[in-house]
Amino acid sequence: MSQVLTNRIALVTGASRGIGRAAAIALGAAGAHVICVARTVGGLEETDDAIRRKGGSATLVPLNLREFDAIDRLGATIFERWGRLDAFLGNAGSLGVITPLTHLEPKAFQELVEVNITANWRLIRSFDPLLKKSDAGRALFVTSGAARKHTPYWGGYGMAKAALESLALTYAAECASTNVRVNLFSPGPVRTAMRAKAMPGEDPSALPRPEALGPQIVEALSPTFFRNGETITYQAPEKTP
Repeated sequence: MSQVLTNRIALVTGASRGIGRAAAIALGAAGAHVICVARTVGGLEETDDAIRRKGGSATLVPLNLREFDAIDRLGATIFERWGRLDAFLGNAGSLGVITPLTHLEPKAFQELVEVNITANWRLIRSFDPLLKKSDAGRALFVTSGAARKHTPYWGGYGMAKAALESLALTYAAECASTNVRVNLFSPGPVRTAMRAKAMPGEDPSALPRPEALGPQIVEALSPTFFRNGETITYQAPEKTP
């Protein structure tokens, strides 16, 4: 992968596994210094090792995104150390429980709201000044087709992703006259632990690995990517004959 992000500062939430881990590795390989945020220290250390094996560098931040004051402190720390943020991938999310809306427990509903919506709003609020300090700030939020399909039993997750889409696209509109570009990324079905939990009977070998998404995420977070307020859908590379 070319060094399109050399000397850029990138941050990824949910960086300890799945799409977040793959994205962090790809961003590091493209030259960015990656701030990896996740709850699990062990998973973060494994991501760090993988980034370093590809010649990249990272800073690890063990953080539960439901600790909202800690998000504010993170923004302040990034400003003190680097003075800006060039790329932000809002990847961390909660699937919740696949169940009828009438069976969804208030505690589970609250977690969906806090992880998928409130945390991302707090991240936007904390990182907006940092992204605008960059010469080409880029933000990308991972969404899902569930936000628009209104599938039975998926109401909690679908509601949360629909709200995230509205949040991100409104922020994109507010950034239109600035150097910041904000988009959504819809990966489709991917071979992750979250997907396995949601679809336990599915054959994972038929799904793309998270690593396949890396190049497209890097492109969308690059300073030469100028689209704004759009949903970018993962496109599998064409197979050579």
